[in-house]
Amino acid sequence: MLTGRFELPEPSPLSPLERLPSYPWLVVGAVCIGAFMGQADASIVQLAMPAFEDAFDASLDAVSWVAIAYVLAFASFLPAFARLADIAGRKTLYLIGFALFGFASALCAVAPDLPLLIAFRVLLGIGGAMLGANSVVIVVAAAGRERRGRALGVQAAAQAVGLSIGPALGGVLIGPFGWRSIFWIAVPCAILGTALAWALVPKTTKFSSDRRFDAPGALLLAPALATLLLAITEAGAWSLSLPLVACALAAPILLGAFVWREIRAPAPLVDLRLFRSAAFSAGGVGVLVSYAMLYAIFFAMSFALIRGYHEPAFAAGLRLTAVPVALGLVAPIAGGLSDKRPRLTMLTGMGLCAISALALAWLMSGAAGALPAVMAALGAFGVGLGLYIAPNNSGTIGAAPPDKSGVAGGVLNLLRVFGSGLGVAAASAALAWRIEAVSGVHNRTANAPEAAVLSAASCVFLMLVGFAAIGALMAAITDAPKAGAPESSPAPRPPRVEATR
Repeated sequence: MLTGRFELPEPSPLSPLERLPSYPWLVVGAVCIGAFMGQADASIVQLAMPAFEDAFDASLDAVSWVAIAYVLAFASFLPAFARLADIAGRKTLYLIGFALFGFASALCAVAPDLPLLIAFRVLLGIGGAMLGANSVVIVVAAAGRERRGRALGVQAAAQAVGLSIGPALGGVLIGPFGWRSIFWIAVPCAILGTALAWALVPKTTKFSSDRRFDAPGALLLAPALATLLLAITEAGAWSLSLPLVACALAAPILLGAFVWREIRAPAPLVDLRLFRSAAFSAGGVGVLVSYAMLYAIFFAMSFALIRGYHEPAFAAGLRLTAVPVALGLVAPIAGGLSDKRPRLTMLTGMGLCAISALALAWLMSGAAGALPAVMAALGAFGVGLGLYIAPNNSGTIGAAPPDKSGVAGGVLNLLRVFGSGLGVAAASAALAWRIEAVSGVHNRTANAPEAAVLSAASCVFLMLVGFAAIGALMAAITDAPKAGAPESSPAPRPPRVEATR
């Protein structure tokens, strides 16, 4: 446990801008650039997976790490940077995060081989974690209590736009300019974001009174998450080999050590006491499962459309936008519905996801005439996730003690990011297993027959039905009434809070 007083030097915002009546909204706008970049990067990379496989003549499990490496680094470093920001200040970390994001994006664009691309994606994830650890707090501090709700709504909208535009933008770029263009596009955005954050973001004024930093917890988290994702992703490629067995054994040991450390740490990175609440624990699993479903369907559909239906990247990207657009349109409505019928709304959402996933599995025929129905099923899947995610986030935050709502939001953010990596890992493993079972082609989609790729995608969609069942089960779990509390009294309405990157 590290202690002592240390504050990072921070540049002051430009005085003429600080005096403007619109200054709080200028700060929110600067933060929204980072929110947009993070979500656009997460969705745009999914569409490029077949291109990575072709460009590097690489296996399916190997190219999946281009996506997984980013979210693994993001999830591993997010709690540490959040704690460091509380202790030492936010603005400098935020500026470094923006600059590192742009620098790492440029490195990804010029990567000569797949191992270096994956390494640069780790660096990109570290930059994203610096941004994500600070963005919400900067927005809340700048907006003030009276504008907080609107400001967070604007930030959430920027994320939704980034997530929605990512696949279509990837399709526009990959076709004529190649996969490297999807990384170059982030560089000017990062330069602009860094300049605006330097000029606008206020200096940190409130620091944590507890200056302790849990270094052992920070050192345990990354290998714990990495070995778990390695065991899932490489299950088919490594078979029952020594590396796979080592990862499968190391993952629970390291995760157990991390939990043991966080329970006993005086100032833990992740407050595990929140999970004493059954409703919070169930909601956390719901966050993990729902974002795993979102990114698994991105991953599988990219291969199904490009390899199975022989769609050009642009057309495939447009079709993939059906999921995030539907999700973004429905989520605000679901937030309102959840005030009255939260469990019913979430159960309806997971039911719709399960039906849509079954429909997609049935529709994977390779016939062009099936594509309109595929689009409809993708849109319905997005509607289902929209009905589930917003009420689940709100209810999970509401299950935490009021003085722990910020900490709870950070935990959900960690679960959301790790869930997206878990979804890609599970989809990659299922695709590789089914392609080999059907065609005998080991761990590749480029050389596999169209029917084998579509059959493998169907396998992923059937897996998502199981994920939906877990999400529905979690929606039914609530906390038992506290002793002495009247059972007939209505539960307080949880605030509508979105966990954001």
